[in-house]
Amino acid sequence: MTGHIHEECGVFGIFAPEACDVASTAYYALFALQHRGQESAGIVVNSDGVFSSYKDAGLVNDVFTADILKKLGEGEMAIGHVRYSTTGASGRENAQPVVVNHLKGNMALAHNGNLVNSYELRSELENEGSIFHTTSDTEVIAYTITKERVKRASIEEAVLAAMDKIKGAYSLVVMSPSKLIAVRDPHGFRPLCYGQREDGAYVVASESCALNAIGAKLIREVEPGEVLIFTEDGIVSNRDHCGREKKLCVFEYFYIARPDSEIDGVSVHDARRRAGMLLAEQYKIDADVVVGVPDSGLDAALGFSEASGIPYGIGIIKNKYIGRTFIAPGQRAREDRVRIKLNVLISAVKGKRVVLIDDSIVRGTTCGKIVRLLREAGAAEVHMLSSAPPFLNPCYYGTDIDSRENLIACHHTVEEIAKIIGADSLGYLDVNNIPRLTESGNAGFCTACFDGNYPTQIPTATRKNRFERPRSENPKYQKKTDGE
Repeated sequence: MTGHIHEECGVFGIFAPEACDVASTAYYALFALQHRGQESAGIVVNSDGVFSSYKDAGLVNDVFTADILKKLGEGEMAIGHVRYSTTGASGRENAQPVVVNHLKGNMALAHNGNLVNSYELRSELENEGSIFHTTSDTEVIAYTITKERVKRASIEEAVLAAMDKIKGAYSLVVMSPSKLIAVRDPHGFRPLCYGQREDGAYVVASESCALNAIGAKLIREVEPGEVLIFTEDGIVSNRDHCGREKKLCVFEYFYIARPDSEIDGVSVHDARRRAGMLLAEQYKIDADVVVGVPDSGLDAALGFSEASGIPYGIGIIKNKYIGRTFIAPGQRAREDRVRIKLNVLISAVKGKRVVLIDDSIVRGTTCGKIVRLLREAGAAEVHMLSSAPPFLNPCYYGTDIDSRENLIACHHTVEEIAKIIGADSLGYLDVNNIPRLTESGNAGFCTACFDGNYPTQIPTATRKNRFERPRSENPKYQKKTDGE
């Protein structure tokens, strides 16, 4: 756990009418999705049923050089992935997409989300003889689909059968020698959309910003529970698993998604701006300037300014060459990176009463550091507001909040937290205001991390690295006591 919420993963797929440079298209799309995952990246290209793949730890532009993209070659299809780990360690071995060769051909799969029954499924598969090469739940999904594929007539039938077994959050792109398949779980926890380029190629992505980056026009979101099959004959939609209550992760709007994306018909920028306006309804603060924490706090700060009449100011400058703070290993390195990443514009805050708005408060570490920077720059007062409600519960659907232990709101009152972070006052968005983030007021959000209302069963094994057990925790290697 770090001062901010960790990102999700990003997935992408393209189905072109004829062979073209799909590797470069996937590269540019993944670059647009880089904010969703910065630990590893991978691309698999399908040329006449033959798969070529490359993946490694690192950022997209570090993993893929011009020579590597050239070696991947042209093809009719490709899928890609950028990863932040929510199950399994970060490293090359857990990079995606996952490629499986089976007796009926081959398959590649990229996954965004987190299963709640991955431990049980993996145990079952291992008891049946499956050998796992990674510690992520994505391989569990791939093997579950493969198990169904060897006894069914088509890859889409295998995917539909696997959906009866896998539980939790998953947005998938699956590639066979002749088909590209987009899958969204029945609750729609994670976003997934598709569009089309002028050349006729269909594309699937976690966010619409990736479609914009490659010149594709958004058609619509993949519906919760829907399976879209792209073939030479066109698109087929299967809705056998549709009908459950939609539960999109609300943190896509607060923090994860890019502000220029549109998710489920709602502009991310507009939702964040509304969050700021709702905060202005809740809190009447006498202040001189409203400042947002870059990047995801800026839109909420703008909305607060518009609703309150307090001038909006650019009070914090972000070094855009520094990645998001959670990448730094260790608390000391993370704190140093906050100072390197963010710098206060002294003339904008000196001697002023500042309303500081960020997307969330997890541990209080990062916001405490930022409050201190404002104090050092001469701010007379600092009133901290969070455009998200307080985090009180773990998330089991892919956002990396796996324990109440590190959530500051679980152990301190609002007044105590304000004192801990050094703010004059502190406020959170009321959880009852979440439906108002959209114009309709009825978007269907998962708010379990705030209110504990989980849409699915709670997993029995919740540790992030639950498939990686140290020898000291294995009963086989534990020392026996006297008398045993």
